Amino acid sequence: MSTAKPAYAAPLKNPTFYVIVAAAVIISAAMGIRQTFGLFIGPFSYDRGLPVTLVAFAIALHNLVWGFAQPFAGAAADRYGAAPVVAFGATTFAAGLALAAGSPSGIALIAGLGLLVGIGVSCTTFGVVLTAVGRAATPEQRSMAMGIASAGGSLGQVLMVPFAQLVRETSGISTSLYALAFLMLVAAPFGMLLDRRKDVGAPHVAASPAAATVPPLRETLAHAMRHRGYRLLTLGFFTCGFQLAFIATHLPGYLTLCHMPMGLGATALALIGLFNMAGSWACGWLGGRFRQQHVLGWLYLIRGATIATFFLLPKSTVSVVLFAAVMGLTWLGTVPLTSGLIAKVFGTRHLGTLFGVVFLSHQLGSFLGAWLGGYVFDATGSYTLIWAATALAGLFAALLHFPIDDTVHAPVEPARA
Repeated sequence: MSTAKPAYAAPLKNPTFYVIVAAAVIISAAMGIRQTFGLFIGPFSYDRGLPVTLVAFAIALHNLVWGFAQPFAGAAADRYGAAPVVAFGATTFAAGLALAAGSPSGIALIAGLGLLVGIGVSCTTFGVVLTAVGRAATPEQRSMAMGIASAGGSLGQVLMVPFAQLVRETSGISTSLYALAFLMLVAAPFGMLLDRRKDVGAPHVAASPAAATVPPLRETLAHAMRHRGYRLLTLGFFTCGFQLAFIATHLPGYLTLCHMPMGLGATALALIGLFNMAGSWACGWLGGRFRQQHVLGWLYLIRGATIATFFLLPKSTVSVVLFAAVMGLTWLGTVPLTSGLIAKVFGTRHLGTLFGVVFLSHQLGSFLGAWLGGYVFDATGSYTLIWAATALAGLFAALLHFPIDDTVHAPVEPARA
C-alpha cells in the first residue's frame, strides 16, 4: 500500500510545502505586476501622448516574447534548476519596468514592457516555477499541489492592482512602476527554495534506475509533436491566452466607455485575482479526481458563456462584480490542469520544456488578444467585434479539449514514501 502523503500535509516536516509557498510568492509578484498593465493604458496615452495602439502593442509584445522565451526558460530550469532562472528573470523583469518608468518615449516603452518584461515573466511564472512544484509533488498529489501554488499566486493580483492604482494616483506613473520593480526583486530569493532534486545541476547522472529510462529531450519533443492530444492541448491553450489578455488589458478602458464609476476597472481586476484563488484550488482538486481534459472543456464553456452574457446584458456595478467573480473562478485554473495533463502523459523530466511549447501557443493568443483589442477599438471606436470573438473562442477551446487522449506515454514515476 502506498504511503504517499499529500503535498500539503504536515507542512513543517514536508519539504514540498516550502516549494509550494515559494512558488506562490514568486508567481504572486510576477503575475500580480503584469496584471496591473491595463491600468497604465489611459495614463500613458493621456499623460505622455502615446497612442492607445502603441501602448497596447507594448503590452501585447511582452506576451509574445514571454511565449517564445518560455521553452528556453523551461529547458534551462530542467537542466540547471529553477533558482538561477528565477534570479535572472526577476532582475530582467525589474529592469523592464524601470526602463518604461524612466523614459517617456514609445521605443523605451516597447523595449521595457514588451521585450524585457516578456523575458522576465517567462523565468518567474508557470513554465519554471509551477513545474518545480510538479516535480516536488507525488504523481497522486501533483494536480492539487499545482492548484494550491496557483491559488496562492493569485494573491499578488488581489494586492498588486489596488497598490499600483493607489501609487499611480498619488505619485504618478513612474513611481508606481519603480515600486513594482522593487517588489519583483524582493521575490527573487524565494527561487532558492524551489529546487529539491539533487541531480538538477547534473543531468547526465541518473538519480534512479527509473530516471535512466527517461528519453532525451529531442526524442521527447518529437514524440509530443506527433501526439494528437498534445497538439489539441496546444491549440486550445491559444484561446486561454486570447481571452485573458484581452480582458486584463482592455476591461478598465471598456468600463470607462460604459460610463462606469472610476476605479471600477481596478476593482474588477482585483476581484478576478481574489476569486482566482478559489478557482485555481478547485481546478487542481477537480483535476485530481476527474479527467483533466474534461475539466478543461467545461471550464472553457463556462468562461465563454460568461463573457457573452456580460457583454450582452446592461452594465452595472453588480454585473461587473459578478462577471469578475465568475471569470476569476475560471481564470488561471487552466494552468495546473494543462501542466498536470502534460506531466501525466509525458512525465516530469522535461516538463518545463514541454509546457513551454504549449505555453507559446497561449502567448500567441495573448499577443493577439491585447493588440487586437487596441487595434479594433482604434479602427471602429468599439470593442464589440473583439468581445464576440472572445466569447466564441471559449466554445472552440472546449471542442478541442474533450477528445484529448490522456494515455500515459512516459515511464511510470515511482511513488515516494
